[in-house]
Amino acid sequence: MTRSPFIQKHTHPIGLLLVLVALVLLASACGRAEADPSGAADPGGKAPSVLRIGYIGANKLNLPSGAEGWGFYKGGTKEELKKLGITDVQFVGFPNGPDLSESLISGRIDIGSLGDTPAILARSAGAPSKVITLNSSGSNAFILGKKNGPATLAELKGKKVSVKKGSYMHRYLAGLLKEQGIKDVQLIHLLDEDADAALVRGEVDAIATTEVRGLKLIPQGFPVLDEAAKDHPALVGAGVTVVSESYLKKVPDIAKVWNDLRIKALDSLKTQEDAYYAFVVENTGTPTDLVKKTSAVSRIQRESFTDSGIAALKATKDFLVGDKLADTDFNVDEWLVK
Repeated sequence: MTRSPFIQKHTHPIGLLLVLVALVLLASACGRAEADPSGAADPGGKAPSVLRIGYIGANKLNLPSGAEGWGFYKGGTKEELKKLGITDVQFVGFPNGPDLSESLISGRIDIGSLGDTPAILARSAGAPSKVITLNSSGSNAFILGKKNGPATLAELKGKKVSVKKGSYMHRYLAGLLKEQGIKDVQLIHLLDEDADAALVRGEVDAIATTEVRGLKLIPQGFPVLDEAAKDHPALVGAGVTVVSESYLKKVPDIAKVWNDLRIKALDSLKTQEDAYYAFVVENTGTPTDLVKKTSAVSRIQRESFTDSGIAALKATKDFLVGDKLADTDFNVDEWLVK
């Protein structure tokens, strides 16, 4: 197999990602003058009429899940935004967090919800973003082995493992390998469907994957080498919502507006959980039993920021910087908009 820039030992797997982010930052700085005029605030300080929101996934309804998605699905959030002059809300799905971050940097989206790890990596590379909410916690993940392949984490030495570069699964896997002292692991960047197919065909020895994809594969006989929530709870992921600094300057109150609407939507879905789960099933195509486990209402945070959530975010940043997966250290408290 030809060795790509990402197929390396696990200690330096995302340098390419940071280089790409830096290039996007440079291109963005050179091209700001060509930005769409619909994104500019008028002289009276009114919000831009268009709000572009990024999320992870390729969903049927082109909406994120969670309280934010529910609010737009039911229509209440969109109506409230119209009062601010935001009349055109556009959603864009992305296959992973790094791609979303690149679009935020280049000005193609204004707000995005993604995992904590890709958001931190982008910020450490200089992305002009601010966190306006920690919207979820306890993002579980699995390390699954191929059939008749590795049965333990120790047996990954010298093997090929697929993981989405820059994702929270990446940080989980890197943390595991460091904790277990396992080296000489080939990390191969594959997106979800390609990773699943490679595992089925035996082209990789293991994959680091999301909870929902893992729960679909386990019944097919793929062994669980590790589960984050069960075996290493300190390595579970979290979700954040970020806003570009340029949009924040145009709409300084967007953090408060966004979180007020998010809480209103959360209160609504808590009174009709079955309807919410039906929305997620329709949106994602995931079976109801898996939705209730992987997208449980209890995982949606009400408070924009909690002490434990901020501490976990700092711990993730410290790990990424300390393990040289992120280039530059930064102050997490200054990154948050409270």
